[in-house]
Amino acid sequence: MATPNGQTGSDTSAREAGLKQLQERFHNRVSQADAVREQHAHTTTWHPNQPPDAVVFAQGEDEVVDVVKICAAHGLPIIPFGAGTSLEGQVNAPMGGVSVDTSAMNAVVSVSPEDLDCTVQPGVTRKALNTHLRDTGLFFPIDPGADASIGGMAATRASGTNAVRYGTMKDNVLSLRAVMADGRVMTTARRARKTSAGYDLTRLMIGSEGTLGIITELTLKLHGIPETIAGGVCCFSSIEDACNATIATIQCGIPIARIELLDTAQVIACNAYSKLNLEEAPTLFVEFHGSQAHVEDQVRQFGEIADSFGAGEFKWESEPEKRNALWQARHDAYWAALQMRPGAKGIATDVCVPVSRLAECLAETIADIEESGFIAPIVGHVGDGNFHVLPLVDMDSANEVARAERFLQRLAERALDMDGTCTGEHGVGQGKTKYLVRELGDPAVEAMAAIKLALDPSNMFNPGKLFPFGKIPGTVPDGRTTK
Repeated sequence: MATPNGQTGSDTSAREAGLKQLQERFHNRVSQADAVREQHAHTTTWHPNQPPDAVVFAQGEDEVVDVVKICAAHGLPIIPFGAGTSLEGQVNAPMGGVSVDTSAMNAVVSVSPEDLDCTVQPGVTRKALNTHLRDTGLFFPIDPGADASIGGMAATRASGTNAVRYGTMKDNVLSLRAVMADGRVMTTARRARKTSAGYDLTRLMIGSEGTLGIITELTLKLHGIPETIAGGVCCFSSIEDACNATIATIQCGIPIARIELLDTAQVIACNAYSKLNLEEAPTLFVEFHGSQAHVEDQVRQFGEIADSFGAGEFKWESEPEKRNALWQARHDAYWAALQMRPGAKGIATDVCVPVSRLAECLAETIADIEESGFIAPIVGHVGDGNFHVLPLVDMDSANEVARAERFLQRLAERALDMDGTCTGEHGVGQGKTKYLVRELGDPAVEAMAAIKLALDPSNMFNPGKLFPFGKIPGTVPDGRTTK
């Protein structure tokens, strides 16, 4: 069992009693097997794998309530777990405790086509939801790439390739239910599209990274499947030209659905991994949604803008299979990049800046990559000013790891200097706590800490995440409360 530093014998006894009670309640749906525990901590990032003491596979809201009550009574931390695709250590268990796996809570509770909404359990994945919705003519647009769970997407405020047109999770969740630290279930809102009734508790929970409670149900906005979808690729002679074409597109108000940037290194990787034949140059993947006439007009306007920035030949794909293959290659960019340095670990990170500063931020970042000597492909949801960098690092080299850490710090600070954020969509987790005060200021972080302690006074939910050391009163560096 993982034992927190400074834990007393009585603490250990209480935890063992709590785990025993969970076993008695859930039987074979509690696992303490090493492989299962490690699977429920981080394996796809460079953060060390910190497994929980046990994993509980919950099958309903009432079972989540029981887990919370047992853990609260015995001082066991709780780490909510969806599909495990978060990238900043959100599902690690630095203090041990219990991982609550909600993947079996995967029912689509209801669909209301006339209201353009649906209600789902948190374990439903985005692909499964859209498969379920297909015959209704509706779809859920948030697409972070990985087949993440809807609950996890809400907890990390996910966005992805469609966000430039459809917004992020905060814009597409009408209400949710969550089990709080006292075991009660909170409903944050009704299904109405607007409300002025009280605090916006829905958005308080969205992006809370499992630190306030466990989401057990969500009501989502849906959108009509577009009549016409057109997409394709075009390359540019420089990153600056590609970015400036993006900026001009956004400033002209063209309602583009997706506009994604791949730098030259990432294009080379995708060509090799996904068997594409793109020109090895900075490239935009674009997609337009709407009626036939509106899409044709958007394509024309974008083409004129791209031409003014020296774009190469457009390659349009009207056949769904070929268009989907392009977007699958974009979603496989992480795996493609790893092949550029076999054996190295990819350190996935992201920042976001005002779109007017995007070209400047990317140019400085590319110069930093070249000076640092890293292979570090770049992809970006550039319509939002959000981009991802993936340095490929030999984790057995202390010198290289240290250089990578300095590079990541410069990247985050560069974004903050440009009035941006240290994370556009990955969240804070364990990896970016040190930037929170600089980004938001002490009053904002202390307000968040006050909310955290008001809702979770024993710091039971996901300790060691989100908050910099010292911002949760009565905690030690690993995030454990001392009260």
